[in-house]
Amino acid sequence: MVKRIGILTGGGDCPGLNAVIRAITRVSIIDYNWEIIGILDGFEGAVEGHSKKLTFEDVANILPLGGTILGTSNKANPFDYRLNGRSGDQTERMLENLDQWKIDALCCIGGDGTLTMSNKLRELFPNIVGIPKTIDNDLEATDQTFGFDTACNFVAESIDRIHSTAQSHHRVMVIEVMGRYAGWIALKGGMAGGGDIILIPELPFSYEKIIEAIGERRKRGKRFSIIIVSEGAHPQNSSFVVRKTVKDSPDPIRLGGVGQLLADEIEKITGIESRVTVLGHLQRGGSPSFYDRILATCYGAKAAQLLHQGKFGKMVSLKGTEINAVDLSKAVCKLKTVSPDNELLKIARSLGTSFGI
Repeated sequence: MVKRIGILTGGGDCPGLNAVIRAITRVSIIDYNWEIIGILDGFEGAVEGHSKKLTFEDVANILPLGGTILGTSNKANPFDYRLNGRSGDQTERMLENLDQWKIDALCCIGGDGTLTMSNKLRELFPNIVGIPKTIDNDLEATDQTFGFDTACNFVAESIDRIHSTAQSHHRVMVIEVMGRYAGWIALKGGMAGGGDIILIPELPFSYEKIIEAIGERRKRGKRFSIIIVSEGAHPQNSSFVVRKTVKDSPDPIRLGGVGQLLADEIEKITGIESRVTVLGHLQRGGSPSFYDRILATCYGAKAAQLLHQGKFGKMVSLKGTEINAVDLSKAVCKLKTVSPDNELLKIARSLGTSFGI
């Protein structure tokens, strides 16, 4: 019988994490009279033994806050740990901490990396429920992850702000957004902001086609162009642009720099002044949107219900308008990417948007 649950947030932060923590805590206390243990800094805290009890007061007024009150880590992998002077498999140490805290079940909030580790951890600690979080919206098992809507809103707002500068100076303005292997932020944020050219990882671009699209706009009297490019977008017959590698991370490759590469090439070929804005971690910050607050709250409440029902090894999932649950093993088996026949691509092309192909 579940009497005490643990909550951890892993991977990159995003708006909506606190809404989930709040929902799990309040539902657990009000409906089930459980005790809640917040594990600090994701799996790092689970290994190092850092936690705190969560009460009603701890989760008061956190709904509109970005980030996570528990802290997070995107480097802590308990199966291959490389932090704080430790190395190798630290799962036994983590299980000892969970036992010391008398945790009966664990709620893991994160993206592909966190949920993959959670699925593997089930072999040692079966009572786990996952909640999908990533601004990239690249988990196949759910229609949408919280944090994505807020990120797209920020991208659209950024395009709105850059539009006036682009138009005034007759420039090509390149906006580089997040999206390593899935182009959802660039596609939806770019469409919402009226981007002229949108470049995503799923559709390797041609410089020739981009220059052609800019030229067509100038023929129509549009002396500026705004290009939205995912950090994982890359030219045809070329690989991703890697900013750097990090040895102590489960995901050692850091993408970035394609925006500058693109702007330099456009200016060299056309002579048109080109500028780059990299939105970077600004997309992760700030208060969650209305939609993300509701989605995250519903995810948290559903997770508590699954724990109460003993439905472990599941991840909460949005399908249509319903919050359901899928097996964790299925949730992490495939990334959700933009397919070439996606309806949004067709609509954007009909509106005159180029995808550089």
